[in-house]
Amino acid sequence: MSPSLPSGLLGDLDPTSDRAVFRQIADQLRDAIGKGRFREGEKLPSEAELVDHYGVSRMTVRNSFSVLIGEGLVHAEHGKGVFVRPRPPVRRLASDRFARRHREEGKSAFLVEADAAGGHPQVDSLEVKEEKADPDVSARLGSLRRVLARRRRYLLDGRPVEFATSYLPLDIARGTQIAEPNPGPGGIYARLEELGHHLDHFEEEIRARMPTPSEVKTLHLAAGVPVIHLIRTAFDGEGRAVEVCDTVMAADAYVLAYQLPAT
Repeated sequence: MSPSLPSGLLGDLDPTSDRAVFRQIADQLRDAIGKGRFREGEKLPSEAELVDHYGVSRMTVRNSFSVLIGEGLVHAEHGKGVFVRPRPPVRRLASDRFARRHREEGKSAFLVEADAAGGHPQVDSLEVKEEKADPDVSARLGSLRRVLARRRRYLLDGRPVEFATSYLPLDIARGTQIAEPNPGPGGIYARLEELGHHLDHFEEEIRARMPTPSEVKTLHLAAGVPVIHLIRTAFDGEGRAVEVCDTVMAADAYVLAYQLPAT
């Protein structure tokens, strides 16, 4: 006999509802997760427990799990069960991450975020090369034909969380440390300012979408996990766009936080 669930953990099905039974079960599990009855990293009741509790088939329970997996709320581990997905570990504070004081301390934006999250940062899959600018990048940088592209993947505690490509004008970056694999303390923004391009402001465009097959592979994404696609343009004090950064982040790895002025 399957073990029974604790009283009050989950409710009962509504036989008068026109909502499919598997969706009712998914609704109750989602609600229980939202109320903290199942915490981050905790295992959900097994198929056998839910079959016994609701009096349904295993396939119905599996369909319920599929709904929650598709929402990115839980993940399945083969032979172990279904677990509540941990909340994003990295808090990305937009008004602070590019503060000049961080560059002066020799810290890049990702290092600042990793320190705040208490994690170990790494960068791999690094590629630096000159290439033809695509139409969008060219337009953002002032109709340039060729750019220096810096591609890299960021990891936190060994887990891929972000893939970014920076595009910079060749007349600024060619022959400088920006074109080297390691741009030095403070990253490329520190080097830009050393070259006389004092950073004045940034513009960011953000949208959420489902990942491409390549992004799933690069970021090791589980089924149902979307990505945050961010395009940032950096401007110097003369109003010139000096960098475009195209970034794809795992949505289950980041909290995007913004501080807005009161006036």
